[in-house]
Amino acid sequence: MADEQKLTSRRPYLIRALYDWVLDNDLTPHLLVAADAPGVDVPRQFVTEDGKITVNVAPGAVRALALENDIIRFSARFSGANYNVVVPPGAVLALYARENGEGMLFGEVEESEDVAIADGESGDEPAAEESAEEAAKKKRSHLKVVK
Repeated sequence: MADEQKLTSRRPYLIRALYDWVLDNDLTPHLLVAADAPGVDVPRQFVTEDGKITVNVAPGAVRALALENDIIRFSARFSGANYNVVVPPGAVLALYARENGEGMLFGEVEESEDVAIADGESGDEPAAEESAEEAAKKKRSHLKVVK
């Protein structure tokens, strides 16, 4: 193959599937979000020192939940105040059930192509000040073999 096809991210699909699975098992879905990732809009006073926020996204806790490929949106109450939350799926670090911790850890923030373009990076070429070795490290898979 001369041209490698650019695949869409699996993360939004996995988020929707896990969300349904948690609800089907009568559990409470929670999202762990990298609050400092580009495009995230959450109430800053609830972000931990390490830059993360955990949000209950159960149907009774949020309104107008939209788990779309490019954005996750919903309205929630934080200390009694309404807040419209916006999270790119790439900023979701985990989705799990509150009761037993079952779910999936996604790992690092996954930048969308739109965010990379907005930041002035194409994602295909390393930045001028970045060495070829640093660029190669970024392109390596983050998956590990588990025995």
